[in-house]
Amino acid sequence: MSGPSSGCGFLMSVVVHGDSALNEQEKELNQRLRRLYPAVNEQETPLPRSWSPKDKFSYIGLSQNNLRVHYKGHGKTPKDAASVRATHPIPAACGVYYFEVKIISKGRDGYMGIGLSAQGVNMNRLPGWDKHSYGYHGDDGHSFCSSGTGQPYGPTFTTGDVIGCCVNLINNTCFYTKNGHSLGIAFTDLPPNLYPTVGLQTPGEVVDANFGQHPFVFDIEDYMREWRTKIQAQIEQFPIGEREGEWQAMIQKMVASYLVHHSYCATAEAFAKSTDQAVHEELASIKNRQKIQKLVLSGRMGEAIETTQQLYPSLLERNPDLLFMLKVRQFIEMVNGTDSEVRCLGGRSPKSQDSYPGSPRLFNSPTHKPTSSQAYLSGFDSNCCNGVSSSKAHSSGHGHKPCPVSMPSGELGVLNGSRTQQAGLSNDVEMEVDHISNGVSESSSNGFLNGSSTHGADLEDCDAEMEVESAQSKRQLCGGSQAAIERMIHFGRELQSMSEHLRRERGKNSTNKKMLKDAFSLLAYSDPWNSPVGYQLDSIQREPVCSTLNSAILETHNLPKQPPLAQAVGQAAQCLALMARTGIGSCAFASVDDYLH
Repeated sequence: MSGPSSGCGFLMSVVVHGDSALNEQEKELNQRLRRLYPAVNEQETPLPRSWSPKDKFSYIGLSQNNLRVHYKGHGKTPKDAASVRATHPIPAACGVYYFEVKIISKGRDGYMGIGLSAQGVNMNRLPGWDKHSYGYHGDDGHSFCSSGTGQPYGPTFTTGDVIGCCVNLINNTCFYTKNGHSLGIAFTDLPPNLYPTVGLQTPGEVVDANFGQHPFVFDIEDYMREWRTKIQAQIEQFPIGEREGEWQAMIQKMVASYLVHHSYCATAEAFAKSTDQAVHEELASIKNRQKIQKLVLSGRMGEAIETTQQLYPSLLERNPDLLFMLKVRQFIEMVNGTDSEVRCLGGRSPKSQDSYPGSPRLFNSPTHKPTSSQAYLSGFDSNCCNGVSSSKAHSSGHGHKPCPVSMPSGELGVLNGSRTQQAGLSNDVEMEVDHISNGVSESSSNGFLNGSSTHGADLEDCDAEMEVESAQSKRQLCGGSQAAIERMIHFGRELQSMSEHLRRERGKNSTNKKMLKDAFSLLAYSDPWNSPVGYQLDSIQREPVCSTLNSAILETHNLPKQPPLAQAVGQAAQCLALMARTGIGSCAFASVDDYLH
């Protein structure tokens, strides 16, 4: 019995190691293609990765993940020629595209062609013989440009040679390489949407393709750098002429509005003074938005909601979907253990939620039927550290103790903004700008969100100590407190009720439905941080919430939801995407990010 068992074990080991090797190859391919063609969106325009088993003549055989091509016809006359196209055309957003073919065997006569062809070109021919078909042939070294008559081009090629084909989508030319050396331009005025193509004609001919699966013999990246330099020089040398002063003034206005939009008070003031501009928002208003942004970006959503309702009483009442989004984010921060409503419960002994005085409610009394979003604006009249005014009380607390509150619960404020609590909105939440890069954390994918990965540095001591303790211990649901978990579950039920009420009042909303489903899905995993939906717990996910809330506040002041600078950058990115879709290859070397960073 041991013989067959050990044999099965060996086979299983071979299969597992084989799968692992394939995964590594796929990973290497993806990394190389992303490095070579960063402007390509493969969701819209996939890159060629192999030969197509469907788009070939019957005399062509494929093997080795459709990368090896062998001839299986008679090979007696040119009518026996056979070709195969790649799975996808070359995207214009590549700018410069390159693939290589290694001659494994030249076969009987070495009648092999390597090149390009458009969709629909006859595959019972070698590349280059027909219209919209282009090829370099190994038996005579000629290039064939949509014609059965070739032109002298380069040397012949045979077994062991590596032939490369480079398509320049900026000037619509093509050149070939042999064993790492360029042979010069072969074709000009190429049409768009061409496919890599290879053709064989006599028995024994075998070739392997490299679409990026392995490093190329030719240094294509050096050639790409040359073209990137050319395109960037064109951009920098764009003639401005007499309008330079006008453009300078416009850029200064855009920068100033960007600083104001993201609440960089001191920087905005200094910049406006140095450029002799007016700031079109009161300093107090900018600081108010700054405080709210700071709370959102530190995960203290409950306090952020309350502060918003104190400073802008009707904002969330008029935007129930925005309030719902904020509440969902608050639930996520509860799971994360970062929302102050669960953090301050860290030291309580487990009790029923009903035992907590002033338990937060999302709804008013059932005897009074609320209208629209007013149903969710009732007070969080809790003695838990949920209000902005209570944030001062954190300073003497510790992560394993309840945060002390030095004032009666009535002074903690309510969500409907009936009390101003100016004391709780002091300058301790002032955001510093000297320790952040462009107002965005290093890992941020959005250049216009006012996030910072170092926001915890100037929070209250209680928060800082809790964060250190949390980092040193294993992450636990709601910080590991039973009382906090009960509060989170209770809050989740209220959130579900809020969702149902919104649906009855305003109709179905697929965005809200998915948002809530994703948030609740966190509870399906023992370790939500490492689950398929764990991305929600990443601090970077606070940034779009912060941006949306900030834009809504700005609208109340009749200020633009997006700063003009962000709109200009977004428009530039859209123009580049449009260039890619319309086949203008220079878009590949004109990345907006290159100029922002």
